[in-house]
Amino acid sequence: MNHKIIGRLMAFLLLLEGAFLLPPALLSWMDGEGRALGAFTLTIALCLVLGLALLGLCRNAKRDFYAREGFLIVSLGWVVLSVMGALPFWFSGEIPSYVDALFETISGFTTTGASILTNVEGLSRGMLFWRSFTHWLGGMGILVFLLAIVPMGKQGGYSVHILRAESPGPSVGKLVPKMRQTAGILYLLYIALTVLDVIFLLLGKMPLFDALCTAFGTAGTGGFGIKNDSMAGYSPYIQSVCTVFMALFGVNFNLYFFLLLGKVKDVFHSEELWAYLSIMLGAMAIITVDILSLPAYSGHVGQAFHDASFAVSSVMTTTGFATADFNLWPQLARSILVILMAVGACAGSTGGGMKCARMLLLGKSLKATIKQSLHPRSVNLIRMDGRRVEESTMQGLYGYLVAYGFILVVSFLILSLDRLSLETNMTAVMACLNNIGPGLDLVGPTGNYSVFSTSAKCTLMVDMLLGRLEIFPLLILLSPHTWRKAG
Repeated sequence: MNHKIIGRLMAFLLLLEGAFLLPPALLSWMDGEGRALGAFTLTIALCLVLGLALLGLCRNAKRDFYAREGFLIVSLGWVVLSVMGALPFWFSGEIPSYVDALFETISGFTTTGASILTNVEGLSRGMLFWRSFTHWLGGMGILVFLLAIVPMGKQGGYSVHILRAESPGPSVGKLVPKMRQTAGILYLLYIALTVLDVIFLLLGKMPLFDALCTAFGTAGTGGFGIKNDSMAGYSPYIQSVCTVFMALFGVNFNLYFFLLLGKVKDVFHSEELWAYLSIMLGAMAIITVDILSLPAYSGHVGQAFHDASFAVSSVMTTTGFATADFNLWPQLARSILVILMAVGACAGSTGGGMKCARMLLLGKSLKATIKQSLHPRSVNLIRMDGRRVEESTMQGLYGYLVAYGFILVVSFLILSLDRLSLETNMTAVMACLNNIGPGLDLVGPTGNYSVFSTSAKCTLMVDMLLGRLEIFPLLILLSPHTWRKAG
């Protein structure tokens, strides 16, 4: 194993995180928040010292690495970023418990949006900015950003192992021949959509600070709000902008690149895109009709559709913003939202969940199995967008589902030790494993995760990391086989 290249990239990540801490530190200085400024300054100094020390230790690292190193770099990177990123909250005393600070930071970087805070507006603006900024950084992934600016060998060919390990979805392909250019294109698209979102929010007379923090949460599909009522206090226009952009960030970013190249047919031939839009629009229609039975929406079809659309877009893209307490909606509406938690957005987007591509592949696999049972001698190939799906992809899908189910059950049992309701525990695990944030009952849109014990919070933190990294990179990090010498 190439330990030095792992250390070298961890050093770059620490230095990069130190640089990303500068904007909230500057904001704290402008606001005269001395404790927050001191916390950011100390954390930046630690990132700088540790990063430079690691660079010195790993200065002669060979730049070639393979799949194992790629998975380790990704999983270790997310742990290191979270551990260091939690320090400003803790040093400043704005989140007194380091476990709670780490929970909030992991939730931010994994774009989950689950919070232990009972009074969000009690944080300083610098801390609120950093809290929301972790969403934006985690949405596309800091390691993808690192790939775009740091060469990974003479041809950059080995960087595919990092991109595949960090990018969500069943598979990752190159947009252009060089992976470094692919990473750069992804981030440029991400930045462009974020800027466009900010512009539309500003047109709705949203303050610049609010617009930036909201856009960070929308782009990363994270959902950390800067108000105690999330998005409920903003105008219907601003809420509608968020509905649209949450849905846009749930689309595979490869499709936006195809649009730029004028390959419109490739976009409209995407089976996953059609499945994603069909499920989203269908859920919006059904929930609108269902909540019309509530006195609050009686005779107000437009308002019912507005709130239903926001909730569906927020939950399916695993963003987690809220305009209404869907915990009070009828059972059918809440059941649909729970299902959408698991389905999630498209592969290659910033959204979480199991992804629409996996749902499609499972359906195609079931259809092929039924045909094979009826006609044993027939050959039934599974195709996606007209292309044959490799057997290795299907095996990876089945392995993912087994691991997903096992993790879901074990996490649920651990949380059950807290003696909270079944609805609270199950939806909390689903919300964290699928990187959504709000669940139902005590962890609904108006609740938070402060009700859980330390052991439960630690379990949910692991779930958030497992969900964001698509399970396998973190399992590989924890596996004893990973650290054994070959031969």
